Amino acid sequence: MNAPRITTVHTGKQETPTVKTLTFKDPSPIVPGQFYMIWIPGVDEIPMSVSYISESIKAITFRRIGDATEALFNLRKGDAIGLRGPYGNGFALKGRRPLFIAGGTGAAMLAPAIELIQRKKRTATVILGAKTKGDLFFERRLSRAGARVLVTTDDGSKGYHGFASDLAKDLLKNASYDAMYTCGPEPMMKTLLAFSGQRVFEASLERYMKCAIGLCGQCCIGEGVRVCADGPIFNGKTLKTIPDFGRFKRDASGGKISFSQAP
Repeated sequence: MNAPRITTVHTGKQETPTVKTLTFKDPSPIVPGQFYMIWIPGVDEIPMSVSYISESIKAITFRRIGDATEALFNLRKGDAIGLRGPYGNGFALKGRRPLFIAGGTGAAMLAPAIELIQRKKRTATVILGAKTKGDLFFERRLSRAGARVLVTTDDGSKGYHGFASDLAKDLLKNASYDAMYTCGPEPMMKTLLAFSGQRVFEASLERYMKCAIGLCGQCCIGEGVRVCADGPIFNGKTLKTIPDFGRFKRDASGGKISFSQAP
């Protein structure tokens, strides 16, 4: 019942030297924020948020950082992958003037939510944060959707020189944004929550997952809160009650790793 269903890679597009988008056929209904467990035959099974949604075609966008993503990166059209899911919850997408803040590959899972907001005739402002201009992706895609896109780079090679959270703080001083949606490095999202005020706030969390159906406990944060089943989207009220948020994640054996020490 929970076995992977097999599909094949439909298209592949390299977004940056280390980031790639793979599309595949899957008619499953899915909402922005949910994720699949992607099985790479003979290698591993890993969680991946959806980065593009249509009735018959879905996509994942990911960075090559380990054995599984390296194997995924090297797949070509027609190669087989397995899918479980979609799992988890999606964004509530409340608010008339939302601010989206993406750090690193966070733009991948926020993109479908931003496109949905634009189709609903709301005004989205998007901050895309990256280390350098060479790490940026989806800027044109989101601009074509009608969103206002602002770029930040850590080294100042394009756009605002600084962190995405710094620009967000500046924007919130002078604009009437009524909601914040974010995905990226967890310390960044913790910083954003700290000055979100009374606005709607939702963040996408990432944890090491094994079962993805709430049984194994590998992705638990706080007092038994499971990222796979209770998330991956959490609102600000919940995040304020979770001491691990922005401080710790877990390795494959369940040991805690401080975000300040993570590579």
